[in-house]
Amino acid sequence: MPESPEVQALVEFLDERIRGRAIAAVDIDEFRVVKTRERPPASLVGARIEGLSRFGKHVGFDTTAGWLMLGFGRNGWIRWLDAGEPPSDEPVPEVARIVLDDGAAMRIVDTGDFLAVTLSVVDAPRDLSGIAALGPDPLSADFTREEFDRALGARRKQIKALLQEQSSLAGIGNAYSDEILHRARIAPAVHAALLGDDERERLFQATVDVLRGAAADRRGVPPHELKQAKVAAMAVHGRGGEPCPVCGTTILDRTFGGASAQFCPHCQPEHSAA
Repeated sequence: MPESPEVQALVEFLDERIRGRAIAAVDIDEFRVVKTRERPPASLVGARIEGLSRFGKHVGFDTTAGWLMLGFGRNGWIRWLDAGEPPSDEPVPEVARIVLDDGAAMRIVDTGDFLAVTLSVVDAPRDLSGIAALGPDPLSADFTREEFDRALGARRKQIKALLQEQSSLAGIGNAYSDEILHRARIAPAVHAALLGDDERERLFQATVDVLRGAAADRRGVPPHELKQAKVAAMAVHGRGGEPCPVCGTTILDRTFGGASAQFCPHCQPEHSAA
């Protein structure tokens, strides 16, 4: 699942290349991705792109004819083609393509079994309920401990699930929630209401440090290499059965609330917040 550090790197990569360019064509291969049928993406043909922005795990294209909002879902992404670059012979699950006036193209793909990519054309990003409902973003320079504490509150909800709740904190998914909790030395199943002040401070610092560190590390990485770079950087996520890089204890793989989690039982004792 694309998460905020990789989406931010993608936005920066694309913004350098497409700001000021006009949209020459929008080809939709899978019409189910279009969520604003009264304003289809093709209505932006001829519009100039004034910039790109990230909204949690979503991308917004600010054009002279409105905003094109792209949601990646679980397995969506953009593959970039320079002008004149031949497409790969590898079969690509392309659902849409945006061609620019210089011949470059953005191929929007969804590699999942269930289609989840979304495309919408709106006057403003917050016209979409999913964007309007986003919580504060830890990658934002003005993200504060007070916002973090309000997101956690005194809720009796497992902290891993809460970190991934986009209306509480924007941009965090399954992978980085594991990494944040490992850095903070907090078990994934503990309820937010049980966290003490020291644990909340550790969790806040881990959230900021992990996400901002990842964003800095991904900066300048081409879009097709971002997933591999993300996987390679994981300390515990996806590494069940391997030794913890901190203490050497075997990393456990468990399911909490229907989602998988990897954690170190020594660094993250399950009753640490009791």
